[in-house]
Amino acid sequence: MTGTQPVLETSFSDLRLMRRGKVRDVYEVDDEHLLIVATDRISAFDCVLPTPISRKGEVLTALSRFWFEKLGHIVPNHLVTTEIALMPEVIRQHDETLRGRSMLVRRTEVFPIECVVRGYITGSGWKDYLRTGEVCGHQLPEGLSESKQLPEPIFTPSTKAEEGHDENISEARMSEILGEEVTKILHDISLRVYQEASEYARTCGIIIADTKFEFGRDKDNRIILIDEVLTPDPSRFWPADTYEVGKSQPSFDKQYVR
Repeated sequence: MTGTQPVLETSFSDLRLMRRGKVRDVYEVDDEHLLIVATDRISAFDCVLPTPISRKGEVLTALSRFWFEKLGHIVPNHLVTTEIALMPEVIRQHDETLRGRSMLVRRTEVFPIECVVRGYITGSGWKDYLRTGEVCGHQLPEGLSESKQLPEPIFTPSTKAEEGHDENISEARMSEILGEEVTKILHDISLRVYQEASEYARTCGIIIADTKFEFGRDKDNRIILIDEVLTPDPSRFWPADTYEVGKSQPSFDKQYVR
């Protein structure tokens, strides 16, 4: 584990920075691999806040590693290793900074869609439902209360915005972008992964209200799960023991920051 001083930003003269996201710094390792470094930055509503959370990046990395391994029988993923000792020398020499917060991953051709799955009605989905009776084009039963579990999880894709807000889109629009076959594959995988993860989390006293997944195509033309998975940044986690329909829920994610 790294120290208690928060890591706000990384920079290495011998690694080329490809992209600095709101939370992650992504470096080019070679033609087939990238290094994803989870910093301690925290963002809300597309803004990086001035106060970091020490070791947040370590938590994100550990959770992603856990879920990639647990869900690997459903869909392959881009993770090679989180162990610095197993990474190339150019990475190992920065062990003190990178340990615990870094993933060596396979490069992919990233699909420009975020695959959102909602199991409960909350957040923007709740606001849409109050206004229209729908959530992202899904007509829902009348009389639902805030935070109610939906009859079945729903798939609500959105665009991936490099800057600004993502935009919710219909599956029909997603099919226009990616094609019907890929859209169906991503739809089915997303719902299956969410269902299995939710069932496991519930045995640990956690409700996964919603989450988003990202996918890419690797050099062998396989569709694989990429980025982070089922962490507090793209997910809503509620404690099951205090869950009560009809109100907003306490959470283990960044909703309190919002």
